[in-house]
Amino acid sequence: MDPSATEAAIETHDHPTAGDAPAALRVDHRAPDRLVLQRGIFTGPSARVSDELYVVVEGGAHRQRSTLRMDEGSTGHTNTYFGRFAASYWQRWTTVTEVRATMVLDVAATANIRLVASDIAGHRRIIDSARVEGSGPVTLSTALDQYVDGGALWLEFDAVGGALTVGELTWSADAPKRVRPVAIAICTFNRADDCAATVAALSSDPTVLAAIDAVYVIDQGTDVVENRPRYQHVAPIFGDKLRYIRQPNLGGAGGFTRGLYEVSAVTEHADVILMDDDILCEPETVLRLNAFANLTVEPTLVGAQMLFLLNPDYLNVGAEEVHLHRLRHGQRVPKALRNTSMVTKNQERRVDAGYNAWWTCLIPAEVVAKIGLPIPIFFQWDDVEYGIRAREHGFATVTLPNAAVWHADFYWKDYDDWARYFSTRNSLIVGSLHSDLDASRIARFVFRELAEHLVAMQYGLVHTILQGIEDFLEGPKVLHDGGVAALKAARTSRDDYPETIKHPAASPPVRSADIHVRRAGGEPSRTTLVLLKRVIAQWLGRTQPGLVGITREDAHWWHVSLFDHVVVTDASQSGVRVRTRDKARARRLLWRTVRVLRRLRRELPTVQAQYRAAMPDLSSRANWERLYGLTETRTNR
Repeated sequence: MDPSATEAAIETHDHPTAGDAPAALRVDHRAPDRLVLQRGIFTGPSARVSDELYVVVEGGAHRQRSTLRMDEGSTGHTNTYFGRFAASYWQRWTTVTEVRATMVLDVAATANIRLVASDIAGHRRIIDSARVEGSGPVTLSTALDQYVDGGALWLEFDAVGGALTVGELTWSADAPKRVRPVAIAICTFNRADDCAATVAALSSDPTVLAAIDAVYVIDQGTDVVENRPRYQHVAPIFGDKLRYIRQPNLGGAGGFTRGLYEVSAVTEHADVILMDDDILCEPETVLRLNAFANLTVEPTLVGAQMLFLLNPDYLNVGAEEVHLHRLRHGQRVPKALRNTSMVTKNQERRVDAGYNAWWTCLIPAEVVAKIGLPIPIFFQWDDVEYGIRAREHGFATVTLPNAAVWHADFYWKDYDDWARYFSTRNSLIVGSLHSDLDASRIARFVFRELAEHLVAMQYGLVHTILQGIEDFLEGPKVLHDGGVAALKAARTSRDDYPETIKHPAASPPVRSADIHVRRAGGEPSRTTLVLLKRVIAQWLGRTQPGLVGITREDAHWWHVSLFDHVVVTDASQSGVRVRTRDKARARRLLWRTVRVLRRLRRELPTVQAQYRAAMPDLSSRANWERLYGLTETRTNR
């Protein structure tokens, strides 16, 4: 969840919570003989999504969500993003040793059906096949015993002598003795329409709806979801399963933790799927995550992948890890796909994630029972910290291919934003909790980063990053209110820096006729030397005068720093920002940087020990009850 607009807290309302949770959430469920692992889906949840993410057909075809009708002579296959069965992941992480693909066919004349596999290199081989000359159910099966490092399964169809209709396609395996209850927790802040659409998506699929035992909507905003007509329309469909909770704005950390808090208060058997409010939800993903979690050998966090919302064919990253020594999360696991069209490429290799972001991620009940709740760091790095902590306690994370939601593209968000405060502060907190940070190395790394921002005339960004470091050095007390004061300070303090303000592209605070667009050349090979030259040139005033326009793709520090007055396109493509060289301000920020980083080198070991000592209290139920106002509410009652 990306907080915005207002940081005002709202009073916690008396909506149903743990005390009257749905009865189905409290007990394990009797499993069927075979558990459906995934279904055959032939078209997406929105017109903006390419059908070729689901099934590819050459010839005439008529698609419905769970039914595919192919004209005579047509061929089709499910060797697609959502159509494939991720055999390597199921073999590596679950108890499944054999899988069946079952479907109901309506065959006008003759049809050929093939069960096909790939290996880590993408080589195709036929595993099983059937020539079908009559309508009815068909089953093809195979052992899962040759896919450890990579490979997938899919189906191919030939409508030979007439039309062919494929329906009720499922991939199944022997079921466990019991199926756990599962709840979904959606965290939202002033994205009422988006959240209502996500809730509606969950209600749109009867099979998925039946598999969900509870849905918690945690609303932290002032534009409330429950007032939206779409939410009011679909709420009755959930019956007793839907729970709506309002609380103060405590960021994504506070919203998602509320879901974990409520469910774990009822039972230690229920898994929780955390889900962003502003996604385009593929309901089938819920079924796949839940099935996988019920069959893992050991309790495992199971995350969905992220496809880009504005470029729906593209995968963000196959699997992510964190580099704590450099304070970097969202790092691509080696050999994982990144920013790749999933219409033109498949994921053959199994890549193991370090953690999974909480756009959609299943947390097993055992994890909450053993490691407690997340820490109140408002947002950013909360999912990273929880994934690292879970792994330290023996719980791995799997990012499951062919299970995904669409989320806003990250590269459409400008790096120069108030959120950088939380990213900086929280990266230091998480690094301190889970590694022995090298203070000198971190200081050198941060100094280089800030120097680049200074020569790029991003003075507000430098201030925001320094503010995050300064608050980190204050120790755990900075987390006492869950981030409310920090949010306000991070947002309002940037008002002193004009280049942080976004202006309409058609009416910037300069004369458009004076703007001359300057394109960047190639990236320099000796960046440290170039940085030194830029610093000297700016210090001596030897930058190029005049008003220059720079596109987002060219807004590299080594290009922007050549000029003293630039208009830069915002990453959101919704406006522009104006940067002006200010030697006095740069000098003040430089000396502040030196002082803050000197303090970081000196105090980091002590502050790190303080955060580690405070960890049990920060993640405790009592601390979160205090932040939610539940302790006071119960006392007054």
